Amino acid sequence: MKRTYIYITFIIQVLSCSAALAQQDAMYSQYMFNTMAINPAYAGSRNVVSATALYRSQWTGIAGAPKTFTFTIDAPVSDKKIGLGLQLFNDKLGITRNTGVSASYAYRIRMSDQGTLALGIQGTAAQYRADFTSVALDPYGTSNDAAFRDNVNQVNFNAGFGAYYNSDRFYVGLSAMELLSNEYYNTTGTPYNPAVHLFLAAGYVFKLNDDFNLKPSVLVKGVKGAPVQADGDLALWIKDVIAVGATYRTNADVGATVQLQVSPQIRIGYQYDYSTTKLQNYNSGSHEIMLRYEFGRNRDRILTPRYF
Repeated sequence: MKRTYIYITFIIQVLSCSAALAQQDAMYSQYMFNTMAINPAYAGSRNVVSATALYRSQWTGIAGAPKTFTFTIDAPVSDKKIGLGLQLFNDKLGITRNTGVSASYAYRIRMSDQGTLALGIQGTAAQYRADFTSVALDPYGTSNDAAFRDNVNQVNFNAGFGAYYNSDRFYVGLSAMELLSNEYYNTTGTPYNPAVHLFLAAGYVFKLNDDFNLKPSVLVKGVKGAPVQADGDLALWIKDVIAVGATYRTNADVGATVQLQVSPQIRIGYQYDYSTTKLQNYNSGSHEIMLRYEFGRNRDRILTPRYF
């Protein structure tokens, strides 16, 4: 029992320290349905008012493991030359919580090849909280570490920039997030600065025949102080109604996904991730659920879904 307690306490402290020192952005496996979180130029790219909710529970079974909820809504305006977007997010990691809102603006340029190039900017306001006083440092509560005597509660502002090109069957995006050098403080008064996050995303849809489409996609993530990480995804769309796919992440995670186009307006998705490292011995995997609703589509006729 004591060993279990020590292990859980250790996990909580490691997770909270990771959040405090690195300030890594929240991770999503279904990033292609939450692209505005990593690239503001995506706003308005679906040419309709589009709302998406996504919930991720990572490393299920470990106390203090990450849990993330995000809601985004975006739309094209001004004859689809401008895209506007709004995102609400809540990311809980150990004893820390990051809650905020982001607003995105994209200027969209229609290209001669029927594709669209967009340049976007994003502003974010977030409240960061760390409940250090809730951490029991030993099973008997006798420790009195000064670093855990006070909590942290601060509001921070940040910005991002991105470029995004898409056509009916291809997309590529490059973005830089966390551009402002905010100064965070832990309970000992030691300052630290989050690093700029870089994202490169691309995907293509291959038409196999009238019933099947194959969609590979990749996301490469880079941030100072951490190894470059890449996500590779491969999904098979069947009659543009259901998709099944697989994911590989270079940190040794593998995953499986299923998506269902319930109607021209509604799409749902589920992703399961499994770690192939020693961490697998202590959790039952990660789960991610996505729900998208698009306004203005005709309910009475079947439309080929937009793949991005």
